[in-house]
Amino acid sequence: MYTFLISVIALVLGYIIYGRVIERVFAPDKSRITPAIAMADGVDYVAMPTWKIFMIQFLNIAGTGPIFGAILGALYGPVCYLWIVFGCIFGGAVHDYLSGMISIRNGGESLPDIVGQYLGNTVKHLSLIVTLILLLLVGAVFVDSPAIILGNLTGMTGSSSLVWVGVIIAYYVTATLVPVDKIIGNIYPFFAFAIIFMAIGLLVCLFIQWPSGVPEIWDGLENLNPESGYVFPGLFITIACGAVSGFHATQSPLMARCMKNEKYGRPVFYGSMILEGIIALVWATISSYFFYAGGNVAMNAENVKTAPEVVTIVSNTWLGHFGGILALLGVVFAPISSGDTALRGARLIIADAIHLKQKSIFNRLAISVPIFAIVGGLLWFNSSMPNGFNVIWRYFGWANQTLSVFTLWAITAFLMTSRKGEWYILTMIPAAFMTSVCLTFILTQKIGFGLPESLNIYLGIGIFIASIIIFYIFKNRIKEKHHEL
Repeated sequence: MYTFLISVIALVLGYIIYGRVIERVFAPDKSRITPAIAMADGVDYVAMPTWKIFMIQFLNIAGTGPIFGAILGALYGPVCYLWIVFGCIFGGAVHDYLSGMISIRNGGESLPDIVGQYLGNTVKHLSLIVTLILLLLVGAVFVDSPAIILGNLTGMTGSSSLVWVGVIIAYYVTATLVPVDKIIGNIYPFFAFAIIFMAIGLLVCLFIQWPSGVPEIWDGLENLNPESGYVFPGLFITIACGAVSGFHATQSPLMARCMKNEKYGRPVFYGSMILEGIIALVWATISSYFFYAGGNVAMNAENVKTAPEVVTIVSNTWLGHFGGILALLGVVFAPISSGDTALRGARLIIADAIHLKQKSIFNRLAISVPIFAIVGGLLWFNSSMPNGFNVIWRYFGWANQTLSVFTLWAITAFLMTSRKGEWYILTMIPAAFMTSVCLTFILTQKIGFGLPESLNIYLGIGIFIASIIIFYIFKNRIKEKHHEL
């Protein structure tokens, strides 16, 4: 518990101190007209109140990542706290803030266009493919888990839960097509309050119960559950949304098209990531208690339940029947809200790539219909293949972090070509680290090349150093190619 308290304080201080440093490096211009005003179209470019934008951004990036990812990450032991805190402050929040602010400076550009501007067309096209794959996977993955929880709440389990799948898909279609301020702008604040209630309720329970036996960081950083795999790179793929997540960079441009002033960037982008990190800490601590400190005899590291079952057990055990229902609804709203904006983001990215304006409903349908056809195919794969969801989730996790690699290197190139070019090292180190994580993972996992996992640490160090060397080789070429924004 003391590690938890220290970690929460560290995140808050990270927002106050390091968030201010990053803000000064970017230097937001309060007088600059934002895309929400200059390019208003009543559909995707819509100026909205800052508090709404914060709530929407928070929901867009939250999903099940800071909950399910933290639950599975807690199996590794207290080392997960280090990744959530340092990853969030120096990686994830910086990643989210700068990707959003760069989008504002470039007319609300989508992530692949930002990557292309700073890393070239070849990397742009590669990032476009990875981005679309990730967003489609998010659309499919974030149907399954809320449908399971809603099915358990309503007694519609097994094949009956397909009704909830249909309801969620119907909502996705509607939310993807209508103007951003009609459904997302009006419903998301309520969704956000539900998730915040869940976090506050569980946080209060932590303080009241003050569970003993929760592993502390000073107890050691060894892997408490070797069946989870090696800490490196497994932990850094498992806990994504609570630390560093490439998916967030696909969502920040959505809100970049709605912000009325650049000065609100730090609370919206950096702040929402810090809040997500706190939620990840809450779930990591509670899960550690249930896994390793006798919180529930039916749930421990040797008999791990699925993440939705863990959420159900924890919520009902600590918050009672009514509070448990509200908490579970918060967990349901998180992935649903991320799923619909993921598919909305996919529509906008494709529209930007083919230069098809989205004010017309016909143009929106022309892109959305194929998107939902692919999501339907992924859902069929999930239901018809043994462990289909687990296969999709593993590829989702890797694609998610791989996208953060593209984003962080593009941000590094942006900083290097800006007025404060000497500060590029602030994102170069996280970029090299995430490159190391993603390449090591795909080289050693069965879903990749299957090299011996005993090589993890050597591959990781080698890739980290090599990526920095390659960056410096191309450094001057990047400077020559790009003009200062």
